[in-house]
Amino acid sequence: MSKKEIYEQKTEALLMPLIEAHQFELVDVEYVKEGGSWYLRAYIDKPGGITIDDCEVISRALSDLLDEQDFIEDAYILEVSSPGLGRPLKKDKDFERSIGEKVEIRTFRPIERQKEFTGILQGYDKQTVTIQTENGGAMVFTRTDIALIRLAIDF
Repeated sequence: MSKKEIYEQKTEALLMPLIEAHQFELVDVEYVKEGGSWYLRAYIDKPGGITIDDCEVISRALSDLLDEQDFIEDAYILEVSSPGLGRPLKKDKDFERSIGEKVEIRTFRPIERQKEFTGILQGYDKQTVTIQTENGGAMVFTRTDIALIRLAIDF
């Protein structure tokens, strides 16, 4: 297991009691390097949407726990935020909640000379994701071919 995965798992374990106490949902935890700095990000949500005050409450409590546990070797920036409108689908619960919704899929490599697809999420399993395209046909993607899948935003 990589250092990144260990940090994410330990942070998720610290977060879960806080999230449950406030009746929030933990959408994701990520530890990433961007522009020379490490970021530890927690994405939280609740019915009706998360507020900045919700993020602040979780951020302060998590920061204290992280200082106590002190398991991250690098200097990092802690961020707690909403997953946003175009939230990626990562976990089974994300896919389950999004069945019947319009999604955007980006693939690592072109499929039929394109890398971006839009359709209605019809189904998923551990290996595949199926969408119904605008022309009514079904497309099945292997999960390892998908770079990103998220809810589509129509303006």
